[in-house]
Amino acid sequence: MTSARGQAEQAEREDISALARGGRANVLGFVLRLAARIPFLFIAGRLYGASTLGRFAYAVLVIEFAAQLATMGLKRGLAEQLAKDSRAQSHVVADALWLCFVVSAAAAGLLMIFPEAMFPNSGLNGLDRLLPLIIIAIAMTEVALAACAYQYNIAATVRARAIVEPWTISIAALAFYFYSPRDGLILAYVASMAAAMVAAFWPLLGHYGAPRGWRPHPGRIWKLAVRNLPLAGADAIEWGTRRLDLAILGLFASPAIVGIYYVAQQVASLPQRLKTSFEPILGPVITRNITLGNHAAIGRQVSQVGFWIVAAQLGVAIALAMPGEAVMGLVGPSFVIGAIALGGLLAAEVLASPAVVSEAALVYLARLRNLYISLGTVGLQAVLTVGLLIVARRYELADAWVAAMPALALAIALGCGAVAKSWLLSGLLRMPIPIWRASLVICGLVTGLVGFGFTLLSPRFEWVELVIGLPVMLIVYGVLMWKVAFGEADRTLFRKHKLGEAATENAG
Repeated sequence: MTSARGQAEQAEREDISALARGGRANVLGFVLRLAARIPFLFIAGRLYGASTLGRFAYAVLVIEFAAQLATMGLKRGLAEQLAKDSRAQSHVVADALWLCFVVSAAAAGLLMIFPEAMFPNSGLNGLDRLLPLIIIAIAMTEVALAACAYQYNIAATVRARAIVEPWTISIAALAFYFYSPRDGLILAYVASMAAAMVAAFWPLLGHYGAPRGWRPHPGRIWKLAVRNLPLAGADAIEWGTRRLDLAILGLFASPAIVGIYYVAQQVASLPQRLKTSFEPILGPVITRNITLGNHAAIGRQVSQVGFWIVAAQLGVAIALAMPGEAVMGLVGPSFVIGAIALGGLLAAEVLASPAVVSEAALVYLARLRNLYISLGTVGLQAVLTVGLLIVARRYELADAWVAAMPALALAIALGCGAVAKSWLLSGLLRMPIPIWRASLVICGLVTGLVGFGFTLLSPRFEWVELVIGLPVMLIVYGVLMWKVAFGEADRTLFRKHKLGEAATENAG
């Protein structure tokens, strides 16, 4: 008994260590992606303008939604399939890729027939009708990276998503502007997605090799699709909550406002990447503990990872929100009015974090109930977004507030969804799952006051908010978190070697 308990404790220490290593790798990816995303936004805003950027944003919205559906939930479901299927792993991965190819090809064909779905407020130009073909590359890249993550290769995701993809779109956007100011952004997007696919398939072949002897079997592929439908629905809804606001805004506002909101979304997506940093590695760890029946370990892992994510996101969100006008002004003077929307979107990302880590377990423990909560969240968001935009139009509010309404609706909806999913998982595991802590809130408030002090400077010194204020806020927040909020187990994230006993302590 003692030996078995010791082995279980050692396995849990190794799981937390793997989560920390994967998180560190993807946090590095976040920094690299940040470095590449800023040039793209600067190029898109300064050269192409808000209206062209808005047209591009809506087309990409439709394309990526179709690609999300085409993954058939395999971004997370593949880990479970690999863990349970007794066949050669290369054959399991081949089944997943084939299913993804068939569904994505069907989605691409549908959009090629009805391209107006991508460009509802503008006519078709040049090769616009062929744009949906990139859905195949996007969807298959996601499945390939999920297969690499099962082998604990998070570096593959970092390379594809944080280096190859963002730097390709930044460089290509600049180059294609001289070829076609009208179509340059879309051409750059296609180039970046194709490059990311190559970067994902190279390590995939290294891990699994060619699926020798594999043949697609309709019955087997169908069963895979049916099994992953709840996951596919949850993934699509979770993704949709990040895009529904833009889709609805496009029905109420001009392309220029859509472009401004899109820039705010892109900036706010930077802390979102911190949230997804642990997803690729958290899935395999949770599925293994579910197989072992170790629910207590799942609860501790979700709590620990949830705290890491919220702690990182809160600091980044405050550092970006306080100098919001200066941040948006980097893209262009016309984008400054998106500062309020940026603040709302950053708040939404922080509020949504407990839902994301809870869902990492719920998709295996309570798929349908998790799906129902997700449906309720997106429904609430839709109602609130439409209602607030109607109010804004009726009272003829300024464009800054029109752009902020979808962000406010998103923050409220995601906050409600996070509470519901945390409660559900806590009940299933029969243990509390603490993520938020009083010390975390205190650190955030102090950092916010420091940032507010910089905003009181004269507009002539707005650059000081970014050059000095933003780094100072991050440093103050980091020091406070390390000294006040982080316990011994929390510091695991910053250690490169395997953990000691402290790694299994309850962070709460």
